[in-house]
Amino acid sequence: MSLKNCYILGIESSCDDTAAAVINNGVVLSNVVATQKIHEEYGGVVPELASRAHQQNIVPVVHQALRKANIDKKQLNAIAFTRGPGLMGSLLVGTSFSKSLAMGLGIPLIDVNHMQAHILAHFIKAEGQSEPNFPFLALTISGGHTQIVKVTGYFEMEVIGETIDDAVGEAFDKSAKILGLPYPGGPLIDKYAQQGDPKRFKFTKPKVSPLDFSFSGLKTAVLYFVEREVQKNPNFISENIVDICASLQFTIVDYLMDKLKNAVKQTGIKEIAMGGGVSANSGIRTALGAAEKRYGWKTHIPKFEFCTDNAAMIAMVGELKFKHQIFAESNVAAQARMKL
Repeated sequence: MSLKNCYILGIESSCDDTAAAVINNGVVLSNVVATQKIHEEYGGVVPELASRAHQQNIVPVVHQALRKANIDKKQLNAIAFTRGPGLMGSLLVGTSFSKSLAMGLGIPLIDVNHMQAHILAHFIKAEGQSEPNFPFLALTISGGHTQIVKVTGYFEMEVIGETIDDAVGEAFDKSAKILGLPYPGGPLIDKYAQQGDPKRFKFTKPKVSPLDFSFSGLKTAVLYFVEREVQKNPNFISENIVDICASLQFTIVDYLMDKLKNAVKQTGIKEIAMGGGVSANSGIRTALGAAEKRYGWKTHIPKFEFCTDNAAMIAMVGELKFKHQIFAESNVAAQARMKL
């Protein structure tokens, strides 16, 4: 089926960002995101507040996405939405809205796995962005997920490694909280790390199976380390913040790269695609670039706007599913926990 005049509306509401996007033949015509600032004062996402904000934001966000794409809703061919995984209350808002709009317009409804969307965001046609060739390994790193996925086709994916407890984004944010940095603290650790000495303090990398991850022990190690040093010197954090952040980031990035190297060795696949919000981190981007030169890998990282939670990646999966005539039933339900 030709996608030349096919318009897919994507809707994303898995956590605290309400997003809508319109895609046509792989090209993003609009990508609108309403970020909820209210969670900053609580130091993390409050599910009840998130779902209420989605209810307020979803209509204006969709309206803006259509306006920016310069199309009328009657020109839409299908609606793709995030079915899961995510916060149940947030997912319900996006699911209910998408089902109602698709029914009202008499067009197909397409359910999308949020994690699959992070991987297939690499197939959005955008300047400066390269498409991986099958098969490839996808490292998906975010606030809620850390996975290594073997990808042999658009809809053929196998998780070969994942976190057994916390996600890498949570490790960054919780460590930042221990250091007294505001939420979300991950980007601030990255900012300070660029000015510090990564070898100043040593943090032990968690020991689990070769392809799996664990971050809860690392967070505890940071907590005990900070408490111990602050007892000796109350100004320890402020006097050493750049070196603490650099050392922590170095440990996490080195740990991620160890797992990737194990995955490449086990599968023989040297094409690596990275996605998810944490892929914006400068340390992991630099390490991936160095590995490309050192080990002969071919690496792919989407544009920043397609790394964090966004609706363009949902619309991209929607377009691929539309092309293969893979549609959802009208009674499709949101799923807080959803396997890839």
